[in-house]
Amino acid sequence: MTDVKDITPELDRLDSQLDDLEEAMKPLLGDLQEMSSQLPLLDKAKLYSLTAYAIESLLFSSLKLQGADAQNHDVFTELKRVQQYFAKIKAAEEPEAPRNMTVNQEAAARMLRSDLADNKQVSNKLAEKIAAERAKALLKSMENKKRPAEDSPQGSAGSSTQAQKSKKTKKDKDKDKSNKKKKKNSKDSA
Repeated sequence: MTDVKDITPELDRLDSQLDDLEEAMKPLLGDLQEMSSQLPLLDKAKLYSLTAYAIESLLFSSLKLQGADAQNHDVFTELKRVQQYFAKIKAAEEPEAPRNMTVNQEAAARMLRSDLADNKQVSNKLAEKIAAERAKALLKSMENKKRPAEDSPQGSAGSSTQAQKSKKTKKDKDKDKSNKKKKKNSKDSA
């Protein structure tokens, strides 16, 4: 009998640890529904899932101590299910980051052009719209350049050069319009 190790100190320590565990579990062993009624929804979900996990872990440990195959027992599948609840709660706690996606307009235009290149009618309309947008942008930029000169007070010499510039731009506009019509007619005939 001298070969057998005295395990009395370990049993005493286990007994005291079980008493501590029982003391810690007392609030949970009481009226769980009453305790959870005072909590917000997310905290209530945490409380229920943590309680279930604690109980399932104790059952799992008990099975292990008894020498049963705890990995293939139903308790193990319940532990995995409760762990999935933890993941769901964590996902609910952390809202998704806002998406910061922007559209690369140049790339989109290139893709449209290449996809619509086979369809002549659609590609002609697309080319017309692009030309119209470019013309609008050009006119707008010319007007923006012209406005400060009109607002500034100048003498009679300045106003005559101003008139020449405005005539020149009007001629340029007329040329642009006639060029557009020619391009349109040549595309329609092709």
